[in-house]
Amino acid sequence: MARDKATARKGKQKKAQVEEPTEEKMAEKRSKHDSDSSDSDSGPEDRNGPPQKVSKSSKSGAQKFKDDQGYTYFDLTGNKRVTIREFKNKLYIDIREFYEKDGKQLPGKKGISLNASQWNKLKTLVEDVDEEVQHLT
Repeated sequence: MARDKATARKGKQKKAQVEEPTEEKMAEKRSKHDSDSSDSDSGPEDRNGPPQKVSKSSKSGAQKFKDDQGYTYFDLTGNKRVTIREFKNKLYIDIREFYEKDGKQLPGKKGISLNASQWNKLKTLVEDVDEEVQHLT
C-alpha cells in the first residue's frame, strides 16, 4: 500500500511539471497549420520561398523583410533579427536568434520580446548605453 501512495505522488508531481508551450513549439504548430491549409498542388517547395524583401528604411538604410506570417523584420548579424509583431492585439518588438530546420527559419529560445512601452524606454537609453560602451572599449 505504501508503494501505491508513493507511485501516486510521483504521478501527481509529473503532472504538475507540465511545460508551458515555448514560442518555438507555437511557431511549429502555426507552420503546420498554415501548410495544411494550402491550395497549392505543387507541394512544399512553393510555400517556403526566400523571405520577401519589402523596401529600405529611410533613416538607417536597413532592408526590411516580411516573414511567413507577414510580420516585418530586420536582419541584425548572422542568425539574429528584430521582428515587429502583434500578439493578442498588442505590439511587440522581438529581438531573437533564429535557427534553420527543414529549410525554414524558426525562432530560438534566446531572445526578448519588448512591449511598446519597454521599447520606447530602451530607445531613450540608447545614447547613455552607447556612452558606457565607449568608456569600456
